[in-house]
Amino acid sequence: MSEQPRDSSAPTLFTWEFASDPYPAYAWLREHAPVHRTTLPSGVDAWLVTRYADARRALADPRLSKNPQRHSAAAHAKGKVGIPGERRAELMTHLLNIDPPDHTRLRRLVSKAFTPRRVAAFAPRVRALTDQLIDALEERGEERGEADLIHEFAFPLPIYAICDLLGVPREDQDDFRDWAGAMIRHGGGPRGGVARAVKRIRAYLGELIHRKRLELAERGEEEDGEDLISGLIRASDHGEHLTENEAAAMAFILLFAGFETTVNLIGNGVYALLRHPEQRALIQRALEEGDERLLAAGVEELLRYDGPVEIATWRFATEPLTLAGQHIAEGEPVLVVLAAADRDPERFAEPDVLDLTRRDNQHLGYGHGIHYCLGAPLARLEAQTAIATLLRRLPGLRLAEDPDDLRWRGGLIMRGLRTLPVTWNSADG
Repeated sequence: MSEQPRDSSAPTLFTWEFASDPYPAYAWLREHAPVHRTTLPSGVDAWLVTRYADARRALADPRLSKNPQRHSAAAHAKGKVGIPGERRAELMTHLLNIDPPDHTRLRRLVSKAFTPRRVAAFAPRVRALTDQLIDALEERGEERGEADLIHEFAFPLPIYAICDLLGVPREDQDDFRDWAGAMIRHGGGPRGGVARAVKRIRAYLGELIHRKRLELAERGEEEDGEDLISGLIRASDHGEHLTENEAAAMAFILLFAGFETTVNLIGNGVYALLRHPEQRALIQRALEEGDERLLAAGVEELLRYDGPVEIATWRFATEPLTLAGQHIAEGEPVLVVLAAADRDPERFAEPDVLDLTRRDNQHLGYGHGIHYCLGAPLARLEAQTAIATLLRRLPGLRLAEDPDDLRWRGGLIMRGLRTLPVTWNSADG
């Protein structure tokens, strides 16, 4: 790893205290070491990119590969980079791990199945799921309701939604919920739990893809409302072929990226609104008046202010390069810190202030360049629906614990609360 001078005043990263509020540390890095060499908790050395302009360039730089084979094979085999268990489960060939031309081919195939029309048509199902989950919350309360909004609302909504969209049968969706829960617990679950969950999902997806391919062969013509996996198979069978491993990997990453980011977006977003009552009041008034324009802008601001993806997924230098004056050698990992870039005062006025009316808000919450999040429209739909329905149906929603007592999940890429205890008066509903 290239050497970088050490600064004794540099903040300590990746502790539990840091996880609770990483933004002061990121502010120091932006000012003093915008491209910063560090040793990650896994033991891997990597460069952190924290300024907005540098981050935006790095996200679109073709010299920074997404392919983990550009890094040490030994480090990757030990689960040091990427999703634990994905290599052993033969789930590597997905959009987060490949470069053009394979990335171009696979993204084109997925784009044919993951269309804006399909997402828009899914809105009634998202509303129905949201109402069902709030109904369940209300049924538990008498004079006073109390719940963990992560476990009982923010987590089940996107997992059931993405299962429906992918075409996972309803009778299998609770299994998926259990596997997904094991994946996002990270250090909070049993040792090896993530890899075991990945293995189970891989086996199930292989069987599901095989069944759907047989069903498509029998059915023939495309049907309205066809699920995403069927659309993916049909797109591949009518053009460039998608191997069984590629199909399983693509379904896996759509599942993984399609629920954990949304769990965090809803959880972090509701938490931010509960901590900023004046901003919450703005959006509640707009919703009461039937104006949802502030809702859409507000979700973008929540993405910028405390988004679900703290650090973009791994990139590796394919050749020696210089970034913000730092020399990065071939093969070295580069991690773009989206959370730091989106609070850069050189790009955003008063970046540490939550302002739902912010207009100039080209945040990097869902990335930039050819790896921009394909599922962003679905995540935005789910977040807007979830937040609007909560505020309408439970206007008295409030925190049930001191914010200092809340804990954030460990992990390098995602940022989200372990729990979000809330309370409300039953008359709110």
